[in-house]
Amino acid sequence: MRKLFKHRTSSSRFDSLIQKYNISREYLLINRRMVTRALFIGIFIGLIPMPFQMVAVMGMMFFLKFNVPIALSMVWLSNPLTMPFMYYVEYVTGSYILGIEHEPVELSLAWFENHFSSIFLPLYVGTLFYASTLAPLVYFCVDWLWIHSVRKERKKSEEKRSS
Repeated sequence: MRKLFKHRTSSSRFDSLIQKYNISREYLLINRRMVTRALFIGIFIGLIPMPFQMVAVMGMMFFLKFNVPIALSMVWLSNPLTMPFMYYVEYVTGSYILGIEHEPVELSLAWFENHFSSIFLPLYVGTLFYASTLAPLVYFCVDWLWIHSVRKERKKSEEKRSS
């Protein structure tokens, strides 16, 4: 996992963009903590059905330090192609958790306008379930994989030196 991010190059165009907009380099760091936090924040916010998810990620910059480009890319997991499926699964899960029988969903604006009040609570209960389950799961899995890869590299380099 770490090697994926390790071999990056910086272009002069990118450096000039950073200087032009006075972007702090700490929001672009690629280390275990910055990447895992970015994944957590991006996935958590990306699973929430709300407008301006990317703005919400940018707003988190004032409270937490994380790799912003990675978090922003994770938000795009919920894109116009995946949103209907994701939100339907969240709605059905929320209905199940609340013990409510879910209504058959039609993909039309009129249906959503007529049923918004009845789908709102189950949708957000399902959203809370998936966001609070998947984001920490990805966080801890990537954290473990990163630590494991570092240990594996160290062991390999120690074996090389001892040979």
